[in-house]
Amino acid sequence: MSEQAHRPGPLIVDVAGTGLTPEDRELLTHPAVGGVILFTRNYAEPGQLAELTAAMREVRPNLLIVADQEGGRVQRFRDGFTRILPMRALGRLAARDVDAACNAAHEIAWLMASELADVGVDMPLAPVVDLDYGASAVIGDRAFAADSATTENLARAFMAGLADAGSAATAKHFPGHGFVVADSHAELPVDERSRTGLAEDMAPYRGLIAAGLDSVMMAHVRYPAVDDLPASLSPYWINDVLRGEFGFDGCVFCDDLSMGGAAVIGDYRERTRLAQAAGCDYLPVCNDRAATEIVLDAARLDDAAAGRRRERLHAACRSSPSRPGQAGSQRWQAARALHDHLAEQERG
Repeated sequence: MSEQAHRPGPLIVDVAGTGLTPEDRELLTHPAVGGVILFTRNYAEPGQLAELTAAMREVRPNLLIVADQEGGRVQRFRDGFTRILPMRALGRLAARDVDAACNAAHEIAWLMASELADVGVDMPLAPVVDLDYGASAVIGDRAFAADSATTENLARAFMAGLADAGSAATAKHFPGHGFVVADSHAELPVDERSRTGLAEDMAPYRGLIAAGLDSVMMAHVRYPAVDDLPASLSPYWINDVLRGEFGFDGCVFCDDLSMGGAAVIGDYRERTRLAQAAGCDYLPVCNDRAATEIVLDAARLDDAAAGRRRERLHAACRSSPSRPGQAGSQRWQAARALHDHLAEQERG
């Protein structure tokens, strides 16, 4: 068997429901598949989710299993999990007490990742490090704060909390999605600012990368004063800026190739080609099985450097269905109590 066959492929795919169909199982065996992203439709209760992730790994042991589990309005699993506050709550706390906010960010991230690990989910696609300019409804309270210093401090603490639980961080959406009004799920937002104007948005990434950031998700946003392509499909933003200037050597996630922000660029084959040529290591394709089938055939599997980066991200995530549970432990109780106290303060 070739070296590549042992490596996780570049595609992040989804499955139909709360159990695996024969079609799902066949999909997961494809060498281009490297991970699965889970949605609310895949969840009934914790035991079922643990069985689902275990079944996935029986088919493909080296899958990276992820979920958009940020807290607030972006949380795929709710009943049976702590309903995590939106990250803006940590920013509000930081305005009063930075040390308390960083401690809360660390423990809440640990709590989130531990609960995911108990059901076999490797990592949440978090944290959002976009700045909250008050313009983007799709970002809004998902952001920690409006300033880069607070955002970096809280994101670093959050990242450390994930690592403490055997998980990994994905900072998103580089170089910044918070300034634009348009929702990249439906259309391609355009941010007219120059590199100088974007400096504040990008500032948190430098500190996070210096602290060992595992992965970054690119923005489906176009910055025409800098480059004509959306950042998610741009060699300039990924190779020249993120990897070259910022020195990032972790995994780069494209945002979902089925989103409106990518659709304006071309068909699925073209999007796949552009994303990989730009330097994306992972290509999520969600909620469109026909599109997934197209991308399976279009994805390149011969990028050894990208394969090694994916392997490192897998190694950073130590969760598995057999990992000892954290729920109910003394630390879990303390982290949950801290979270619930902050939630009570937020309710006033």
